[in-house]
Amino acid sequence: MATSASLLSKSQLSSDIETSDNQEQDSLDDTIEKYIEGFGPAQYLQVILVSLAFLFDGQQTFISDFSDAVPSWHCTDFSNQTCYSSSNFCNLSKSEWAWDEPESSSIVSDWALECGSSVIVGLPASSYFVGSLIGGFSLATLADSWLGRKKLLFLTCLGMSTMALITAFTTNVWMYSGLRFASGIFRASIGTCVVVLSTEMAGKKWGGFVRVVGFLFFAIGALSLPPIAYLNRGSSWRYLYFYTSIPAIFYCIIAYFFVSESPRWLYMQGREDEAVAILNKMVPNKKISSSILKSAYKPLDPEKWNFNIYSSMKSLFERRWALKRMLVVMTLGFGVGTAYYGMFLGVGSLGFNIYLSVTLTASLTILSNLLIPFVLETFNRRSSVVALGIVSGTCCIVCAIIGDELKAIQIVMSLASAFSSCAALNVMQIYTTELFPTCVRISATSMFRQAVNFGPIFVPLLVSAARRNNSVVYGVFGSVVISCIFFVIFLPETKGLSLSNAMYEQEKKDSINAYVS
Repeated sequence: MATSASLLSKSQLSSDIETSDNQEQDSLDDTIEKYIEGFGPAQYLQVILVSLAFLFDGQQTFISDFSDAVPSWHCTDFSNQTCYSSSNFCNLSKSEWAWDEPESSSIVSDWALECGSSVIVGLPASSYFVGSLIGGFSLATLADSWLGRKKLLFLTCLGMSTMALITAFTTNVWMYSGLRFASGIFRASIGTCVVVLSTEMAGKKWGGFVRVVGFLFFAIGALSLPPIAYLNRGSSWRYLYFYTSIPAIFYCIIAYFFVSESPRWLYMQGREDEAVAILNKMVPNKKISSSILKSAYKPLDPEKWNFNIYSSMKSLFERRWALKRMLVVMTLGFGVGTAYYGMFLGVGSLGFNIYLSVTLTASLTILSNLLIPFVLETFNRRSSVVALGIVSGTCCIVCAIIGDELKAIQIVMSLASAFSSCAALNVMQIYTTELFPTCVRISATSMFRQAVNFGPIFVPLLVSAARRNNSVVYGVFGSVVISCIFFVIFLPETKGLSLSNAMYEQEKKDSINAYVS
């Protein structure tokens, strides 16, 4: 029999939940939701413009598959049986073999790196991800503080594209690696800005769709590389950087003038008039005023003013629940990111046509992205991440076990792993934006993406070191993702829950949800 104290406690909690629900109904998020839920043409255009940055990010991320590839070669003397029986040209004299294409087709042949150490060969690609890691930590907080989402997106995309253009003029592997490092620093916040800015411009109903649009553009960027590289075959690798960087610079100029800032972020920064103007421009058939927003959201915590560029990061680390979530999502990001980038950056080690390999991998990731709305609608976040992560890791391990003996099966397993890891990564990116409130969402998402970038630092080195035994590499990929994926059990489920704006709102929701569950 329940005691009067327990009945009173439950009655009080019920009252608190009702009060909280009423506040939710009058919250800034729900008020804005009423005006943008229809997802009109202006919002659609904004999402497309923002997401295009992901296309150029995808190109720069995977361009090394072609610019840094080891070209095919042939024996120069038909009567030399030693040459034909050898699978390693480093054991032959230079006069016994030659490249199938001009030396300028790859940095490996251009700078005679073919017999160099695996560290040197993999250095440029690794430098790119080291830069991404550093750039993510140093630039992410600017989007939550005084710079904002739009300006950071513009500056980072422009910086990445400019560094890529300068890369075409490098004369040795050290300059090349340095510029790839600089390009990585700038690109680090592009994906974070795209995901968060798109999410905050769309209503809850369309949130999953607009985030998937960004992921699709990233995959399209990777898919655009094989035809560009194929048309450029026989020419210098430098043209790949010209063809991808110049359009990106033009895009940055267009984005600067036509992309709008997040109205949610503007209001949280106290810029109500700008937020109202953007909302009215996005949804011209509905008019909203500053007074409506002010009546909907009355901040009780000074943390909403993120003028200190590190205040959002401080908020993440000074609260135990936020720190726990951050460490878990970073662990998941490291595991899934290792498998995802490993499938792309290691695709050339399978001994399959590189143009076809990248095309198939990118095409499957597009299909994976298209299925994300269905996955988000049908399954909860945690079970989706676990299932997809296990499939990806298992396929990697199967690749390692069967080795080169069953080449067709190995290729199918690698494609299946790429498909699953891409889906898991995209679900995790969406999941992360739902786990943290507006005031720290960019910083939290960026920390997750930096963990994703940590694994790929070692992937090029592993691939280069195991050029003649890729089974070891795939075994590592599979073991890492399976080891990390089960940490998701330490995260709360977020499916169907509304986004919070401030830390105290998130804490109140979590306490209520924890009791109810």
